Amino acid sequence: MPFADSQGLSIHFTDTGAGPPIVLGHSFLYSGEMWREQLPVLATRHRVLNLDLRGHGRSGEVRQPFSLYDAVADVVAVLDELGIEKATWCGLSIGGMVALRAALTCPQRVGALILLDTDAGAESALHRFRYAALGLGVRVTGARPFAAPIARLMFGATTRRQNPGLVGQWKDHVPTLHVPSVLHGLRAILSRDSLLACLPQVRIPALVMVGEEDRTLPPVLSQRIHDLLPDSRLVRIPGAGHLAALEQPAVVNREILEFLDARAG
Repeated sequence: MPFADSQGLSIHFTDTGAGPPIVLGHSFLYSGEMWREQLPVLATRHRVLNLDLRGHGRSGEVRQPFSLYDAVADVVAVLDELGIEKATWCGLSIGGMVALRAALTCPQRVGALILLDTDAGAESALHRFRYAALGLGVRVTGARPFAAPIARLMFGATTRRQNPGLVGQWKDHVPTLHVPSVLHGLRAILSRDSLLACLPQVRIPALVMVGEEDRTLPPVLSQRIHDLLPDSRLVRIPGAGHLAALEQPAVVNREILEFLDARAG
């Protein structure tokens, strides 16, 4: 099972397919399993590196505070482990936040960006308060009691109505999370810095996608990223909430492949 060492943590990844490399970064509270609908499609044309972010999946549990820039270092450690100089960075939610920071701090490692349901700004004071209260509840009781309300934030109304099995799978996953890692990850997200003033410096191609029913990081935030990036395309995905890659995989796959093929062309 492949791992890379980063700051004393073991970062788990899979290495599938052949061709131009692409790195996948999943959402908070999930793992690389989130990309199960994209992985076989992308691997037909690309070398796909699917990571478990620190504290998630099979990567090392987190026992101390970290920042999103530490998560950038984790991805770079995987690239170094494999001898890959540059890749397309594809991330959803926290995965997209990490990818944007990589484009600014180590642009020589980032060939293009694919950003799904993410944000380039700092967390609002209201959200910091609400999510900090949620984190306190998780610390006291564990994650299980919060699976249902969090699912309403993660999945759009269309998915909750038409695909309850998918939502149920996610709810079953929540109680397996390592609570200290969750709390440190939440703190990293809530304390993130704003990149808005820096986005015009990111002069690489970018595909920005967002579910039209995303309540966690709504479409206006992706619109803002698109407006500030010099070379980007914005796609709004009907019938999808925050986990668009799972909720509308056919649309996400098509848009990613079209973007990558256009770059190759």
